[in-house]
Parts: sequence; structure tokens; C-alpha cells
Amino acid sequence: MQSKPGATAGIVNSGFDPQNESHCTIPATLVGVEVTAPDYSSRRLLPWLVAVAFFMESLDTTILNTAVPTIAAALKVVPLSMKAVLSSYTLSLAVFIPISGWMADRFGTRRVFASAIGLFTFGSLLCGISTNIHMLVACRILQGGGGAMMVPVGRLTVVRTFSRSELIRAMSFVAIPGLVGPMLGPIAGGLIVAFLHWRAIFFVNLPIGILGLIMVWLHLPDYREKSNPLDLPGLLLFGSGIALLSYVLEVFGEHTLGSREILGLLAISIVLLTAYGLHARRAEFPLLALDLFRIRTFRAAVSGSFFTRLGIGGLPFVIPLLYQVGLGFTPVQSGLLMMPQAIAAISLKMTMPRILARVGYRGVLISNTLVIGLLILVFATIGVGTPVWFIVLQGFCFGFFSSLQYTSMNTLVYADISEQQASGASSIASTVQQMSISFGVASASLLIALFVPDRFHTAASEMIEGIHRAFYALGGITVLSTLVFCKLKSGDGDATSQHKLIEQHAG
Repeated sequence: MQSKPGATAGIVNSGFDPQNESHCTIPATLVGVEVTAPDYSSRRLLPWLVAVAFFMESLDTTILNTAVPTIAAALKVVPLSMKAVLSSYTLSLAVFIPISGWMADRFGTRRVFASAIGLFTFGSLLCGISTNIHMLVACRILQGGGGAMMVPVGRLTVVRTFSRSELIRAMSFVAIPGLVGPMLGPIAGGLIVAFLHWRAIFFVNLPIGILGLIMVWLHLPDYREKSNPLDLPGLLLFGSGIALLSYVLEVFGEHTLGSREILGLLAISIVLLTAYGLHARRAEFPLLALDLFRIRTFRAAVSGSFFTRLGIGGLPFVIPLLYQVGLGFTPVQSGLLMMPQAIAAISLKMTMPRILARVGYRGVLISNTLVIGLLILVFATIGVGTPVWFIVLQGFCFGFFSSLQYTSMNTLVYADISEQQASGASSIASTVQQMSISFGVASASLLIALFVPDRFHTAASEMIEGIHRAFYALGGITVLSTLVFCKLKSGDGDATSQHKLIEQHAG
């Protein structure tokens, strides 16, 4: 059906509740968008469908790390060569995420999301039957092409299905797998390598992908907006620039390239990205609509997400190093100690919308970023004599506040975005998020290299001391990122957080 211009709001401003059939009305913001309206069951299943796809994609990014030595031995290559298997996936994400919004507008969210799951699942199958490292790298690129479409298109579908008042609950539910997957990845990878064949790491995606593909095709709403011509020059400039930058971040600190080569590649990537910025100003239909950064809430959410993840993004790399190399825990024990972060995100997910409604985006993002920075500093107190219960409690608290941070930033992106701008906003937010994760890991790697020059021949006590210094730096970076959110105004995002409505009732 085609929504009519001038339509009035037709959705109830109540909380996200799949059992409430009054929510089956399509949001009135879908002006000019071609819609296959979701029925009651489809609307109820949508958050689950998107969440399962997110889980599959986020799990895949970490489950492979534990199995690298085993796969390298099976393929008869040195472990260092496996870096290409890991980086090829990241490069593919960086290149294909920017066109996800255009693809969704051009071909419809259902077709693109289903194709993304199918491509990701097929790529997983090919990875599992790969007989040499070159085939594995090529299949990982194929996997990344599917994964690049899943996150932004899935998020875009949620944004277009639920009203602003429901968005926080829906997005907080969908965001949980992105936190759970990286926690389960190291444990799952270790268990599979220990008790099964390494190929099972890729085959685990097959039943999930096939079931998800069927359910998505049957129940995912299909939104299609009039698409502009694809910006091919912009795609070449931005895609090559962002891919080169991702590659530099991946090889940074690995000593596979000299400092001169690293600086040269970094300079080329900056030139390409700068050229894209100049091109985007003149292009009638740019690949990424940079004018969205004129919107204060969008600018704060995207830039704040980038700077916050510089500190938070390095923790999945630093914490296992502390637990395993410093404190002597096994990989499985280390993974179990990180599980409280995921448990906190799941058990307290319903609390987050209430906090945003009570405090508002500005208050939450400023105070919560400070709390996260302080919690990172608390990690620097964990040593050989630290009780396990304290480590578990620390992980639980960090998991809750991190989940609140991601939910707040991810929903603030769309607070003042029109429906016509939603696909472009999703592409930019997903691209920046992927790059910020790479920057976060690169920052952590730099700090570890700085404070622990030779982590392979360093005593445990020296390793712990160096990691503690890295925590100080990462915590300081996170605290400084609060300055970005200080530019928000008190009423920003109230239509999404329902903060003003709470204040009126309180008055």
C-alpha cells in the first residue's frame, strides 16, 4: 500500500508490547514509503527475527578467534597468515555497509534482509568446506557482504515499523544479541575446537540461517522507498578509502608492515575519504548523506558513539588478556567471567526504557558515559588476590551500563530523522559503528604495545601492571567522550524517550 501525504498520526504512544494489537497501525511517518503492512503476528515476531540475525552476525565476529591456531594447523599455514581470514571479513563489512540503505530502498527491506541472511549462511557453508586459506579468505568476504546488510537493514526495518515511543524498547531488545554474541564467541569457539571439528564453527550458522531465512520471508515487513541513482563515484572513493583504513587498523601493531608503509597507506585512505567528502557536497544524490550531521541529535549520537567506543571497544581485547595471561585463567574460565556482562544486558533490558523516560537522553548519556569510564578504571584494581565475586559483580555492572549506553546512542540516531532520511541515517550509523569498533581494538592494541612491549615474554605481574595502565587510558578516553553529549539540549529526543510525557504526569 502507499501511505498518503498529510496522514495524521495513527499509532498509540504506549510502550513496546507485542501483545497489544492496537500497535498494529503503521506509523504515520511513512510518507512516500511503499509498505507491505505487517500483521499482528509479523509485528510480534519482528524484534525476534532481527535479534536472531544480529546474534548470528555478532557471534561470528568472535567465535573464530579462539580457533585460529587449530585452523592454521589444519590448513598447513602459520598462525600469522590467519590474520587475512579475520581482516577480510572486516574489510567486506566496511565496503558494503554504505550501500545497504540504497539497497533497502531500491529492492525492499524484506528482499534485502532475506538475501543478506542467505548470503551470510551460504558463505558460512563455503567457509566450512574450504580446503585452503585462499578459499577461506574469499568465502569470508562473501560472508561479510551478507553481514554488512543484516545490521543496518534490520535496524531500518525496526525503525520503520515501530513508533518513536516504542522504539527504545524494540531497539534495546534487538541490541542484546550484539552484546551476547561477543561474550559467547570465545567460549563456543573453545568448546567446538576441543570437542568437535573446527569446521563446526561455520556450520553452526546453517540451521539458524535457514530458519531465519524462512521466517524473514514470511513475516518481515517489506518497506520500499523511491530510490535515487546509485552514487558509483562516491562508492569507489568511500569504499576504497574505508577498506584501506580498515586494513591499516587490522595490521596495526602486527609488525607485518613497516611504519613507513603504514603511514603511507593511512595517508592514501585519508586522501580518498577527503575526496569523498568534497564529492558528497557537490553530488545530487551522495552515497552517504553527510548533511544529516546538521541535525544535532544525529550528530551527537553518531560522533558520541564513535568516541565512546574508542574506550569501550577495546575492552573485549584487553579483559581476556588480563584474565588469561595476567591471572592465569583458562580461555573457558575467562569466557565465563565475561558472561555477567551479557546476563546484565538481558535481565535488565526492560529497565533501560524507563531510565531514559525518567532522565532523558542528555542526562542519561552524560552520566552513563561517566559511570562507564569509572567502571573501566575499576577494572584496573583487579589483580591476583581479587575475589571472583568482585570480578563477577564488576562485569555485571559494566554490562548493564554498556547496554544502556548502546541502546541510548542507537535510538537517539533516529530521534529527529524523517522516514525519507532513515535509510541514509542507518547506513552512516552502521558504518561509523563498524569503524569505531576497529578503532577501539586498534587503540587497545596500541596501549598494550606501549605498556607491555613484549607480552609473550613478560612476567604475569608485569603484564597485570601494563594492562592496568591501559585501563587507566581507556577509562580516561571514555570520560572525555562525555563532552560530545554535553552539546545535547535537555529536550532532545523526548518524543522517543517519552521524557517530557513523564515530566507532565509528575507535574
